[in-house]
Amino acid sequence: MWDLVAGPFLAAAGLLVVAGVPKIVDPLPLVRALRGAGLPVHRQVVRGFAVLEVALGVWALAAPGRYAALLVAAAYLVFTSFVGRVLRRGGILGSCGCFGKPDTPATRTHLVLTALAALTALLVAVDPPASVWAGVDGATVTTAGLAVVIGFLAWQVMAVLPTTSPAAIRTTAAPTRKG
Repeated sequence: MWDLVAGPFLAAAGLLVVAGVPKIVDPLPLVRALRGAGLPVHRQVVRGFAVLEVALGVWALAAPGRYAALLVAAAYLVFTSFVGRVLRRGGILGSCGCFGKPDTPATRTHLVLTALAALTALLVAVDPPASVWAGVDGATVTTAGLAVVIGFLAWQVMAVLPTTSPAAIRTTAAPTRKG
């Protein structure tokens, strides 16, 4: 199973790190997003969870195994639940701050990607690799490269694509005067 899901799993673990760091630096976007979704939290709680998110991502990258994969799956199930809640409530205007962007709202694509990341991690938990980084060979390097590409594309879909919609472009364009 590892051979099939290694790239997506490593990408999901890497995204935990990439998405967690901005929340450590500035937890307020996520605090606002959680409050907007009806979940009041304090800034220090968000920062603490972001530290755990980064630590989990690093652990899953360095030593992907059953327990790391189960925790990655749990994290992505929480994210999926949150995005689903936001979408059911009509969405939020701002970002959760996961990608350091000021205005990347939750989308259905975001929901699908986080659910797929959870599923991938569950598959790894069911059949974890015996040893990933021992005896690094060409296939391992290719898998790591694939993980980087998958992670980058997932980031593009979640953080950049929502800003290219006609509504997003209209809200960021400067008003023009006729006269």
